[in-house]
Amino acid sequence: MPNVAPPYANDAVAHLKRVDPVLGDVIDRVGPYLIPRRPERFPALVRAIIFQQLAGRAAQAIHDRFVKAVGGNRFPTPALVLAASDETLRAAGLSRGKMAYIRDLAGHVRDRTLNFHRFSGMDDDAIIADLTRVRGIGRWTAEMFLMFNLHRPDVFPVDDLGVRNAVARLYAMSAPPPPRELREFGERWRPYRSVAAWYLWQSMTLVTPGDSAETAAAKAKSKVTAKPRKNSATKAGARKTAALAPPAKSAASHRSSRKNS
Repeated sequence: MPNVAPPYANDAVAHLKRVDPVLGDVIDRVGPYLIPRRPERFPALVRAIIFQQLAGRAAQAIHDRFVKAVGGNRFPTPALVLAASDETLRAAGLSRGKMAYIRDLAGHVRDRTLNFHRFSGMDDDAIIADLTRVRGIGRWTAEMFLMFNLHRPDVFPVDDLGVRNAVARLYAMSAPPPPRELREFGERWRPYRSVAAWYLWQSMTLVTPGDSAETAAAKAKSKVTAKPRKNSATKAGARKTAALAPPAKSAASHRSSRKNS
């Protein structure tokens, strides 16, 4: 899936560089803001649920078995999901909880109580509220959907430990800021906080003058050995949701996010 620059990318980069020289340096070193074009809606959220709390390869295998068993050669519709038996879903590798979550999502979409066509006329908070009515979809997952599927420019996932760690590192804080403090800190980046968050994620792979030799070597190795990614921000969501694909963050960040999914 090709990476694209959203229509607001140039304005966002110019704004962030103007209001924040520290982040501006990161932008200069990382390069353009390019994220995947992901028009899918229902499949992305199903994938997000499947990937929760699982390693990427195991989750991908379950996802592929689910698609084949329920949809054949195409991603299954909500109606097909709801018609699938427990035995079919269990054979694909879904836990009882995830079966319930995916069926709840499918029921909302089928009954149009979750209507993706309405999203273009809704603000971010309204979409988050709409999505989190579905069992198994928490705020973090909804925020990733806004950022990477809807390309909303001003989403700021303050509960994401990867973002918090990046801010602490870049701005020489003694500890990652708590969500409330981070929200206040991020006001400087409005109305492009999605872009700021993406660059914060990317900054965790950059070697800075304050890094120890061991840290610098580890970062250099990660760049050499990393497999090509559909989105330079995908590493973060590998366990949580490859479909929503947030940028790189630590395993601790995944644990922090689980309660929000």
